Amino acid sequence: MRNPSKPYTGAGKALSRRSVLTGPAATCVAASAKWSWAAEIGGGPSFSADGPDAELYGAGENYPIKDPWRIYQPGNPASPKYRVGAFSHYDEIFPTRQVDRAATAWPFKRTPADVSYEYKGNRASLADYLARNPVTGLLIAKDDRILVERYQYGRTDRDRLMSQSMAKSITGMMIGIATAEGAIKSIDDAAETYVPGLKGTEYGATPIRALLHMSSGVKFGEENDEAKGSGDDLDRLWSDMVRKHWGSQKGTVASIAQFNQRIAPPGTRFHYASIETDLLGLVLGYATGQSMCGYLQEKIWQPIGTEADAKWMIDAEGREVAHGFFNAVLRDYARLARLLAHDGAWEGKQIIPAQWMIDATTVLASETYLAKADGGFGYGYQVYLFPGSRRQFALLGYLGQRILVDPPSKLVMVQTAVDEKSPEIWRLWSAVVAQFG
Repeated sequence: MRNPSKPYTGAGKALSRRSVLTGPAATCVAASAKWSWAAEIGGGPSFSADGPDAELYGAGENYPIKDPWRIYQPGNPASPKYRVGAFSHYDEIFPTRQVDRAATAWPFKRTPADVSYEYKGNRASLADYLARNPVTGLLIAKDDRILVERYQYGRTDRDRLMSQSMAKSITGMMIGIATAEGAIKSIDDAAETYVPGLKGTEYGATPIRALLHMSSGVKFGEENDEAKGSGDDLDRLWSDMVRKHWGSQKGTVASIAQFNQRIAPPGTRFHYASIETDLLGLVLGYATGQSMCGYLQEKIWQPIGTEADAKWMIDAEGREVAHGFFNAVLRDYARLARLLAHDGAWEGKQIIPAQWMIDATTVLASETYLAKADGGFGYGYQVYLFPGSRRQFALLGYLGQRILVDPPSKLVMVQTAVDEKSPEIWRLWSAVVAQFG
């Protein structure tokens, strides 16, 4: 459940497949916005009650959280009017499980900075970027120091902002920890080794490594695949697994097992499918005997000194929806990003195995099909890999959710948003790395 735009590699426009389908109107942005930044003393976060196209996104109704006329709320509000409210109050719409914060928060330092970059032949600043892009939160940090932290549309540093499919990468990290600890013996094991209910199914016979690479070879259509006649598969999975539509009692395992047509050998072709992360979540739960939230809390969330509780949406059976809908405050996303920039190490302690981080962000010579997997990105273990010789990777979520990581410089950028209408973020990120890397 994502639609990443291509990383910016030249002067041309690079849009997602969804942008291509929805036409030129999707690329238009407001030329200007009203600004009323109110900064904390000492270079703290800045807040704006406004933002580009604020009325479109529900400002006139104080950013409503859900549509009162719908019995069932969609996972991604179809109407832009509900996105700001829904994406910052997700636990008021859907059932979630809590991930408890650390007893003591690890503190960032601050060095306020601005960024200047070239976009469409003109010099641009962070204010220009925020005036053109429907961003709810933007944070740039270099190692332990926050350079930029800004919020729009009345959102604050207390709001838990939704990850969309960035949660897939969190799932992948936990698979790495469970493998290092021996709960998962090998990622070359088939999924059915850990999930008995999948024995005899195509997904059950798929190696965990292929699931990490989104290369199961089992037929499943995302929203992007509507033109191919299989775009309703994700809706079907949602109805059965999350909503228990019309009294369905399938449960999580059976909801996944119903997709049972193999169209390619595992590990031979990339095809983005959210269901493969949901299967990884099942493997993790069965292998560790813990909920995903409990495992995340113990292994990552508390060890990195998070300042706020997080929430993760659960399905009708009470299992976390591993492919999306994790919710956290912006600085905690930045702490997570810092952990990744240090290849899984935190203040001298290795939390995610370093070799796992290298393997997760490297395409082997034998896996060339992953080198240009999607929209100009390569693909690792549930993370996107930037092209070029410099090692950079990204957690990407639908409608502009981004965590960008540059391990050589320990630079990270976190963005939450309610839409993505241009490839400008890649110009901004390139300038951040050039200026502070």
